[in-house]
Amino acid sequence: MIIFGTRQTVAQLAMVVLTCVNCRRTAANAVLRTVTKFTLFFVPLFPVRTRYATQCTACGFHQWIDKGQAEQLRQAPALWTGPAGGTNGHAAPGRYPGARG
Repeated sequence: MIIFGTRQTVAQLAMVVLTCVNCRRTAANAVLRTVTKFTLFFVPLFPVRTRYATQCTACGFHQWIDKGQAEQLRQAPALWTGPAGGTNGHAAPGRYPGARG
């Protein structure tokens, strides 16, 4: 008996601010990469398909985009890179201009 199938993995590439085509709100959107892999005995072996999408955080609308669009959005300035601050033009929490300490 041979057991085979596919498995999907989703990775978030970036978070960008876009206007949603569904709800018309300007909100954060996740740029996602979905990879479908062929599996044999539940072990993923090789990718069969790679797709890219954006997902609105306000309404959950999911829209497929091509790889070029995903790379452009990925190069956009980040919304939040973590506690050390980031490239979004805002100071890190607790590190405001003119703050003492």
